[in-house]
Amino acid sequence: MTKKILQIAAAASVALCAATAQAATNKLVLTGGVSSVDGAAGGGITPWAVIGTNATAGETGLSAHVSRAVLRDYSLTTYGAAVGINERVELSLAQQNFNAGPVVGVNGLGFAVTPGQKIKMDIYGLKVRLAGDAILDSDTWVPQISAGLLHKRTNAGSIDPVLTALGAKDSGTDLYVSATKLFLAPGVLVNGTLRYTKANQNGLLGFGGALGENKASLQPEFSVAYLLSKNLAVGAEYRFKPNNLEKVGNTLPIPRGGLREDDWMDLFVAWAPSKNLSLTAAYLDLGRIGPALVNDRKQRGVYLSAQVAF
Repeated sequence: MTKKILQIAAAASVALCAATAQAATNKLVLTGGVSSVDGAAGGGITPWAVIGTNATAGETGLSAHVSRAVLRDYSLTTYGAAVGINERVELSLAQQNFNAGPVVGVNGLGFAVTPGQKIKMDIYGLKVRLAGDAILDSDTWVPQISAGLLHKRTNAGSIDPVLTALGAKDSGTDLYVSATKLFLAPGVLVNGTLRYTKANQNGLLGFGGALGENKASLQPEFSVAYLLSKNLAVGAEYRFKPNNLEKVGNTLPIPRGGLREDDWMDLFVAWAPSKNLSLTAAYLDLGRIGPALVNDRKQRGVYLSAQVAF
């Protein structure tokens, strides 16, 4: 059902963008961010305080995106849609499809994971601007501040018994506060986000864990972007992560640290060939994801994303 809603919303957004390509919207190109991996407007791996779409005060906008991350041992496809209302409220919906092939390696511990099993996660987002305006306050030190939530529900298929054995739940809600400051004259944007979460690998491996690791924690995230021109930006992000599963993983007959979770980072370039289309490419370093299953290899790779918005 969620997939059908996303497909309809994405198709509607594309059609509306085509029909309103000349519509009078006042938001500057790229200052609404791009669609993050969770669906909220921001960078690739972290939300910003900006409200997505091209709509400004008194307007309602739509956006749709699709992205693909390819790592050494895993891959992730995400698609979704968002609505921006009056430059005050953002509603988003996204679905992640994670290729969890290496997890079949736990079958030696008595599980029955289906080869080629994928993990799907639905994400429902709400963001509200609380103070400031990234554009109107660009000549002051006042940042735009927003608060948001991301409710996530994970369907791991035949991997569900593994997550249950680790004490991980199949749903959880991230709460976050973001502050975004745009220095328009030099073309620099900085963002800081503080996320309250117990998600494992963003929720793809469930939420929390056994052995007292079932409480949410505060995790900071940072972004910086530089506008090379009005439609081209480069930047970097760093996202601290909880490490809920390592302790319970150390009780299993696998190498110590076999379920360790590392921080995420990326280096990105975003290009807007038109006001209604943006393309993002990034180099990803997501650290270790189930290192016991992939010979402790770090998961580095590339990320590509396309977004249409009006």
